Amino acid sequence: MCGGSRPAFIADRTLVAGGNTLEMRVANSRHSGLQIDYQFGRMATRIIGLLLSLSITTLAFGDDVEVVVVDKGGHPVADVAVYALRLNGKNESPAPTAVATMDQVDRQFVPHLLVVQTGTPVEFPNSDTVAHHVYSFSHPNKFMLPMYKGEQYPPVIFQHSGVVSLGCNIHDHMLGYILVVDSADFSMTDENGHAILSLNNPAEYAVKIWSPRIRDKDKFLTRSLASTTKQDAEVVFSLAKRLNPPHDQQAGGASWSDY
Repeated sequence: MCGGSRPAFIADRTLVAGGNTLEMRVANSRHSGLQIDYQFGRMATRIIGLLLSLSITTLAFGDDVEVVVVDKGGHPVADVAVYALRLNGKNESPAPTAVATMDQVDRQFVPHLLVVQTGTPVEFPNSDTVAHHVYSFSHPNKFMLPMYKGEQYPPVIFQHSGVVSLGCNIHDHMLGYILVVDSADFSMTDENGHAILSLNNPAEYAVKIWSPRIRDKDKFLTRSLASTTKQDAEVVFSLAKRLNPPHDQQAGGASWSDY
């Protein structure tokens, strides 16, 4: 080859799937019929194992995780808070910039359950024609907005995670909830009991659910995503206990004592 032109190679490669030999025939204008055999039993095994593992890869960047909540009869449960927390406890999310709203309409808190990230400002407009006196005794997120109409008060900022139970000092039947979570990844189940969480590296998270209607113990309301695969990117919560009735004062639903 020294001083001459570089030969043009035409490679004819054959993989013998049933054996342990990779047969590669290299032909050129001067050296036809040259055959190089590679023994690669272990290598073939590793390659096949890698291909199989790729088909069951655990969830990676930017995957959607579908969460389903059903009651003890298998029926979907709507309006359940769904959120994700890191398994290592380091729930560092960008500071919230949006303002959330808990309204008062027809002498009810709307929505009945609101989910916000820790540090989120929450407005409490009064869209009723009557005055309300909103308060919460939920420690450490206690607050009080004395009798008012319209939008008299600035937003309340909730700096601590947990459930905030809301009431009206004038209308005792009014009951609402704010769930404050140390996460920017949260949602609510729809009428089909489904919610979607879009997570980066979902295997680093656990999914939690909460609703004032759920009576199951907290330990049954958390699912780790550490072993969840792409083929199993659905997390189902099947509740074991009967649900509390929905809060609806017009239909004689649950009251403060029921919760």
